[in-house]
Amino acid sequence: MFAIPLGDDGAELRPLEPWQAEEFLAHMERGREFIGRHIGFPDQATDLESSRACLRSYADKAAADTGRIFGIWTEVPEGTRGSGGKLVGGVLFRTMNPAQGVAEAGCWLEPAAVGRGLITRACRVVVDWVIEERGFHRVEWLVSAANEPSIAVARRLGMTRDGVLRESQLYRGKRTDMELWSVLAPEWRAAKRAAAARPTAPRYAP
Repeated sequence: MFAIPLGDDGAELRPLEPWQAEEFLAHMERGREFIGRHIGFPDQATDLESSRACLRSYADKAAADTGRIFGIWTEVPEGTRGSGGKLVGGVLFRTMNPAQGVAEAGCWLEPAAVGRGLITRACRVVVDWVIEERGFHRVEWLVSAANEPSIAVARRLGMTRDGVLRESQLYRGKRTDMELWSVLAPEWRAAKRAAAARPTAPRYAP
């Protein structure tokens, strides 16, 4: 299995596939309450069968080129790239429209892994891939207005806040405002050039 290092701390980005349903379920159990505040995966993945179905839905999207899902693993033993470690979160393209060149990205993370920059690092990899490798023009980030950590990621990715969709999502019986953020391919490339010009700038791609 391919794996992309996310830094020098042993974290990796890998595809998340149906055969990993048991590991995905264990991850959800560790972070069920925390992740479920804004993300629907804990409500969808409640047992092994539903966890497998959740991942299979993204395998189907990948086959149709309409979405992708990747996991973030930490504590990967040295010399075992692509295997081992602990699944702690992930990033995804909830939707991909190759004809329009538009994709919607998202993320989740269990509480023990918060504060290490894992999501921002992983998002930079997949956003760069969809823009540079796939030729997409726009990457969107649709987030609950109450999800401040996710909004902070959008800012770190150089996204622009396009607006607020008032009470557009019904989540766990409550209407929620959603913020729409986005970055365009020319903006992404300009940010990469600016980062490359700074000696201590973070990497935007593997």
